Amino acid sequence: MSRPVFLAEGLLDGGAGDRLVLGGGEARHAAAVRRVRPGEQVELVDGRGGRVVCVVASVERDRVELDVVERIAEPPPVPRLVLVQALAKGDRGELAVELATEVGVDEVVPWAAERCVVRWDGARAEKGLDRWRSTAREAAKQSRRAWLPQVAPVATTAAVAERVAGAALALVLHESATDRLAEVPLPGSGEVVLVVGPEGGLSDRELALLGDAGGRPVRLGRTVLRTSTAGAVAAAVVSARTPRWR
Repeated sequence: MSRPVFLAEGLLDGGAGDRLVLGGGEARHAAAVRRVRPGEQVELVDGRGGRVVCVVASVERDRVELDVVERIAEPPPVPRLVLVQALAKGDRGELAVELATEVGVDEVVPWAAERCVVRWDGARAEKGLDRWRSTAREAAKQSRRAWLPQVAPVATTAAVAERVAGAALALVLHESATDRLAEVPLPGSGEVVLVVGPEGGLSDRELALLGDAGGRPVRLGRTVLRTSTAGAVAAAVVSARTPRWR
């Protein structure tokens, strides 16, 4: 059975045999939800590549003491994988973030595309970002990641085009593309940007802007996926064909 994973700061200083204290919400989650017990092994991650294997020494409601067994510094995966995800109605945006995080993307950029039904303005944008970031955090713990994905502020199409222009490779998922993602040459380093449009699809203007910036239209296969699943599937294809999953 996999060891439960919890988030904590400053994990790489020290050595085996040190004692760490997990507090706050993570301690309550460990004690009340995961029901860890003394003698059980758990892992702490800091979201920046630090991972510590520990043995539980004692458990209280708001405090879990842990004895360090091993400290590990995990390098960031390469190439860096960024998902530009159009805003989606209901919980589909959060589902897209959850699945992409589990697959391993390094950053999610919410995109206010032209045909998005949902609009993030003012307080709504802050609430939306909070939900996406919370979803990414919990999905990263569930998938046992030492690196937590960043969730950027919501981007305009112009900002997405700038991101596309600066990437080692930018791929725009589109059902009418002739190139298949499984056959496109991929870089072994740098940043790969995946652009996923809304349920209503990309506009001709958006396709032109992204294409002028260097974005390459690609398709996954014969079927058309929802915006909530397309990014994770594309990220898995890229990861399997690059050093990320080797």
